[in-house]
Amino acid sequence: MAVFTEVSNEEARGLLRRLQLGELVALRGIEGGIENTNYFLTSEQGEFVLTLFERLTAEQLPFYLHLMKHLAYGGIPVPDPRADASGDILHFVGGKPAAVVNKLRGKSQLAPQAVHCAAVGGMLARMHLAGRDFERRQPNLRGLPWWNETVPVVLPHIGPQQAALLRSELAYQNHVAASAAYAALPSGPVHADLFRDNVMFEGEELTGFFDFYFAGVDTFLFDLAVCLNDWCIDLPTGRHDAERATQMLQAYQAVRPLTAAERELLPAMLRAGALRFWISRLWDFYLPREASMLKPHDPTHFERVLQGRIAQPVHAG
Repeated sequence: MAVFTEVSNEEARGLLRRLQLGELVALRGIEGGIENTNYFLTSEQGEFVLTLFERLTAEQLPFYLHLMKHLAYGGIPVPDPRADASGDILHFVGGKPAAVVNKLRGKSQLAPQAVHCAAVGGMLARMHLAGRDFERRQPNLRGLPWWNETVPVVLPHIGPQQAALLRSELAYQNHVAASAAYAALPSGPVHADLFRDNVMFEGEELTGFFDFYFAGVDTFLFDLAVCLNDWCIDLPTGRHDAERATQMLQAYQAVRPLTAAERELLPAMLRAGALRFWISRLWDFYLPREASMLKPHDPTHFERVLQGRIAQPVHAG
């Protein structure tokens, strides 16, 4: 992620001592992304990731950290937050709330094939089932209310055709959210940002999901749609890849079959997933924050994905 807050070796050493993780070997900032400050933190006991939270508050963070612990306990390969001697998993570094988690093995598969998409689909369904008994509740903070608040902020920065598409799609999603079919969608804790750079693989073996800091309670179908919109899209063209999507959907449904309402609303949720990331990328692009490693994503990619989802709806088939 982008480095907004510089962490000194002395601060890192103090944190490692509090967590009883040994002496500091190396500290290195991680590039990419735009929400939090992340460092690779290597100690005598292994490799970890240190995250300093730039937008989320200390009141919001227990949901994310305890969700990861809950999923890890349930057998889902996710980072496990490290506790201090008092059992606390939320820490403070440089005046910012922070967490330290184990570094997952493997690397991101940035050019996924059908086999990788199937692995993601199956594990996503397992994650949804494992999270159903998680007792904490927090809404998806980048859900429909945030879209309604943010669209007026970005509209002055875009052209008339883009503005017309943004307004019409937002109206459509508000209409969908008020429907009986939407009310029937199963929901629970979701990742909500499970792009290909937030999953680790060793070869064809999925070794972990990470970066849960957009998680919240939302529909499972929206989470699946976000995955389909990244893993099963050709990045250079924004086109739907039917083979990869079929493998992901079949693997997901082999673990948790979609309900009738979910099958009905899959095309709408694919549009919702594209809209969500178009809005956030417009916001980050036109209203950026300063950071020493900040590379905003191109918002036109998800504009193109949204146009494709409207023109050629994809069904659960």
